[in-house]
Amino acid sequence: MKIWLYNTLTKKKEEFKPIDETAVRIYSCGPTVYSYAHIGNFRAYLFMDTLRRVLKYNKYNLKHVMNITDVGHLESDSDEGEDKMEKAARKENKNPYEIAKYYTDIFFRDMERLNIEKPEIIAKATDHIEEMLEFVKGLIKNGYAYETSKGIYFDISKLDKYPVLSNRKVDEQIAGARVDVDTEKKNPYDFALWIKAPENHIMKWESPWGLSYPGWHIECSAMGRKYLGDEFDIHTGGIDHIPTHHENEIAQSKGLTGKVPARFWMHVEFLQVDGGKMSKSLGNIYTLDQLQERGIEPLAYKLFCYTAHYRTKLNFTFDTALSSQKALMRLREAFIKQTQGTEKIENDKIKEYENKFLETINDDLNMPFAMGIVWEIARNEQKSKQYADLLLKFDNVLGLDLKNSQKYLDDSKNISLPEEIQSLIEKRKQAREEKNWSLSDEIRDLLNEKGYIVKDTKEGMTVERKE
Repeated sequence: MKIWLYNTLTKKKEEFKPIDETAVRIYSCGPTVYSYAHIGNFRAYLFMDTLRRVLKYNKYNLKHVMNITDVGHLESDSDEGEDKMEKAARKENKNPYEIAKYYTDIFFRDMERLNIEKPEIIAKATDHIEEMLEFVKGLIKNGYAYETSKGIYFDISKLDKYPVLSNRKVDEQIAGARVDVDTEKKNPYDFALWIKAPENHIMKWESPWGLSYPGWHIECSAMGRKYLGDEFDIHTGGIDHIPTHHENEIAQSKGLTGKVPARFWMHVEFLQVDGGKMSKSLGNIYTLDQLQERGIEPLAYKLFCYTAHYRTKLNFTFDTALSSQKALMRLREAFIKQTQGTEKIENDKIKEYENKFLETINDDLNMPFAMGIVWEIARNEQKSKQYADLLLKFDNVLGLDLKNSQKYLDDSKNISLPEEIQSLIEKRKQAREEKNWSLSDEIRDLLNEKGYIVKDTKEGMTVERKE
């Protein structure tokens, strides 16, 4: 059956055909490991996971690269500010390599909790300095790069077209530093390939231009080319990568090889929180740990992400996330009931569901519609192990770990309360002993907001996680 994917490069859905039938080659922009990844970040990796699973469900082998940015990503996407790794290192009083290792480990722990498949190749930027240097040398040789006192810049005027993904006019493009930042540049929108390091800069390497470090964009071009060749099948990332990072990746690759590196460019939309943008200043950037404190499993967040197509904005609220938690528990219960069923289902009916599911996921990863099919089977009045097996087959795409449904259901009855919740319970007990009923009610409401139901009985207070 044909697979149709939306291509940002052409602005339309196209039939997907791999360059090489032996393996689909994919590059995904990975994390900058200077802090905890939040749920907005993980929407992009869940999309990446769904794409992987759909391609594998269609019997394709994969060669998939994801980078780990552990150097060179400045505070803004333009060539301004500090390296995020060095800023985090100073803040936490550690060296950048310790920062990178710690947050990389946390990132992969969270990937595992979300049951996100690990790409075949994980490429750390600091392990590929030599490849980046060779790439920059090649661009200089081809006449696409030049040196200033601050670094090596890409000359966008040498391209036949720039930008190509966003289709903005170049004077609207925030691809490089502002006009008044570096007057040595030939064009204000030329971007940094290599940056000459100040004396106090920690992460720097020997180069033909002195001690220096890579620009952010060069790492993906160099590592993608090393592992996937001059041209590969799919490049993924968030829509925030379109106007700057991915434009510059394309520019660099065209300057060196004359080719756009990927045939398909796929981008996932933003996750909003309470109808607005996620922002540190608003205090609405949440991690998986914070969701779990409210009684929301990582897999429930994964199910929540399936409520919207990857190319549409998704609005997160704790109410909707708790609804997804309840839905996940109901799905597990329905799956268990199907495993216990004895009815015989006609093979034609099973085949009909299989074809319908495949057609849906192959239509640009339409997970909301796919979940509709899953629920129709799970809730079917006929209870049959054939339906349970079908759900397990579909779970190769969903990644909800349905085979362990009974374990999750059993664990939910024996929850261990987070330290924060235990502390609130103790404070409420003390308030009731002191007959401070207003404080008692206030803490009860707070616990309810965090996903826990408090009941006062003759035997004492009980606390249950919301289902």
